[in-house]
Amino acid sequence: MTRILFICHGNICRSTMAEFVMKDLVRKAGREAEFFIDSKATSTEELGNPPHPGTVRKMQQVGIPMNPHRASQMKKSDYEAFDLILGMDSWNIRNILKITGGDSEGKVHMLLDYTDHPRDIADPWYTHNFDETYNDVLESCEALLKSIA
Repeated sequence: MTRILFICHGNICRSTMAEFVMKDLVRKAGREAEFFIDSKATSTEELGNPPHPGTVRKMQQVGIPMNPHRASQMKKSDYEAFDLILGMDSWNIRNILKITGGDSEGKVHMLLDYTDHPRDIADPWYTHNFDETYNDVLESCEALLKSIA
């Protein structure tokens, strides 16, 4: 089983979106039994909060189901519990490495690294552009799933 953890700052926008997009992709591919997928935050700012309304609207718009979710923070022990830890931007990566104490096993990557144009995924908390974020997340998750095939 491949264990994937998506990480962003607050765990209410990008990482949550990535979690549910990836779950939907593996479900549609008939590969649910091969994966454990979760998402968490690097910060404590949104702990216990539900997904951002913009994320919920976008997932509803594209027909991707969401399970009940409350923001939680990454712990050092998550490094051992997951095979891949995917940050949404370079700031997330720095914070992930602070939490984990490094990346000795090469598990930490930016999500868009799996595409032909690696870069940060813009935070819709600031940009208010959930469409752009969704497009980047979808492209990345599709590429990630293909790389795991």
